[in-house]
Amino acid sequence: MTVGQLDTLAGLDAQRRRWTEQACSYVSRDRLRDLLTGLVDIPSPTGDEAPLARHITDTLGASGIESHTMYLDDRQANSWGRVRGEGSGPDLLLYAPIDTVTSGDAEEDLPWAGESLRADMIPRAVADGDYVIGLGASNPKGHAACVMAAGEAIRAAGIPLSGDLLLGFGSGGMPTNARPGVGNPRRNTGQGVGCSYLLEQGVWADFALIAKPGWTVSWEEVGLAWFEITVHGSHTYVGSRHRLPYRNPVALAGAVATRLEDWFPQYSQAHRDGLVLPQGMVANIRGGWERTASFTPENVSMMVDLRLSPRTTPSAAKRELMAAVREISDELGGIRIDVKQILSIPGEGSDPQMWLCRSAIEAWEAVEGIPHEDFHDASGATDANILRGRGIPTVRVGMPKVVDAPFEVDFAMGMNTVDLGEAEKLTRYLIRVALDTVTRTLDEVGVN
Repeated sequence: MTVGQLDTLAGLDAQRRRWTEQACSYVSRDRLRDLLTGLVDIPSPTGDEAPLARHITDTLGASGIESHTMYLDDRQANSWGRVRGEGSGPDLLLYAPIDTVTSGDAEEDLPWAGESLRADMIPRAVADGDYVIGLGASNPKGHAACVMAAGEAIRAAGIPLSGDLLLGFGSGGMPTNARPGVGNPRRNTGQGVGCSYLLEQGVWADFALIAKPGWTVSWEEVGLAWFEITVHGSHTYVGSRHRLPYRNPVALAGAVATRLEDWFPQYSQAHRDGLVLPQGMVANIRGGWERTASFTPENVSMMVDLRLSPRTTPSAAKRELMAAVREISDELGGIRIDVKQILSIPGEGSDPQMWLCRSAIEAWEAVEGIPHEDFHDASGATDANILRGRGIPTVRVGMPKVVDAPFEVDFAMGMNTVDLGEAEKLTRYLIRVALDTVTRTLDEVGVN
C-alpha cells in the first residue's frame, strides 16, 4: 500500500470520520506558516514569555476561542484556551511549552551557544520553501503552532463536543533555572513552573497530549536530578608551587569530570528499562578568580545532570552517584569531593492501556499504515512529567526532527527548523486524536 492509498482515518466510526474530515479541511500550510512566524518573531526566553503568551491569547481569541493569559509575574505568563463541550464527556488538554533556552541576544548567548549567532539562533522567522527557520521554530514553537491550528480548526468546524478541548501553552518548560544577569524576579522560572501553575489554577483535564519532538507515541519519560560536585584542593601561588604542598583543584576537577563521563554510560545501561535510557553529563566547571592566573582557588565546582528512570527515585540516584564519587576519590588519592543535590524532578509514566494512549497509537498506525513500534532509549524530559505527576494520564507525540533539509542540521538547527509538511501532518493527527476523545462519553474512555 502506498502513502497515497493509506486510509489515515482508519479505525474511526462514520460520524467521527466526517467530523475529522470537516475539521481538517480548515488546516493549511499557509496558516501554519503564519502561526509559526508569529510565534518565532516574538522572543520568549525562559522567564520572559509574557509577550508571546499575550500574542497567543489574542490569536486564539480572534478565531473565536475562549482564551486567557495567566501571569506568574510581570514578565512570565502562560496562555490557554477552551473549546467548550456540553459537559457530559471527558476533557482533553493539548499542551505545548513556549519558552526557548537561549535568548537570541548575543550578549547573553555567546560564547556558549557558538562563536556567533547564526540565523537559526535569532527570533526571526525565515521561510525556505516548506521549511521555517528561526529560534525555537521546531522545539517548542512549531509544536505550539500545531496545537493552535488544531484548536482553530475544531472550533471553526463547529463540531458538537461532549467534553472540553483545552489548549495549554506553558512558560518555563525548559530545564533551566533563572537566567543570570537579566533581573528575573524569581529563581524558579523553568523546570515546568508554568505547567504546574496552569494546573494549580484550575486548567485541568481527564487526559493530556503534550506536543514535543518525536514522531512516536510515548507514555513515560525520564526525570532529572542535578548535583553540584565540589572538588577541594589547596589555595596557593604559582611562585610557591615548588616550595609548598601543591594540590590544584582545577586539575583535579578535570580528572573527576573525565571519570564521571566514563561512569555515566555504566549508569545508563544499569537503568535501561521501559522506554528510557537515562543519561548523565557534566555541564560546567566553575572556580577561581578570572582577574588573575597566578593563584589557585581552594575548590572548584561542577554541575551534573543525571536523568532518572520512572523507576528510580532522586534519592536512589544520589546514592549511586555518591558511590561512584567515592571510588573516584580513592583513585585520585583520597581527595575531598562533596556532592550536593540541587534539583529533583522524578520521571513519570502513564498506563499504556489507558484510553488516550490507545487512541493515539491507533491514529499513528492509521497515518503510517504500519504497527506502532515503541521508541526506546529516550532520555529527554518535558512537562509531561508535571502533567503525569499531578495525576493526568498523558502521552507525548510530536514532529520528527528535520533530517532531509538541503542544509546541515546540527542540534541547534534541529531545534530551530520546522518542516511545514510535518507540521500539517501533526496538526491533522492532533485533530483526529482530540475528536476521538472529546466526542465520547465518560464510560467510553474509562473515566469515572
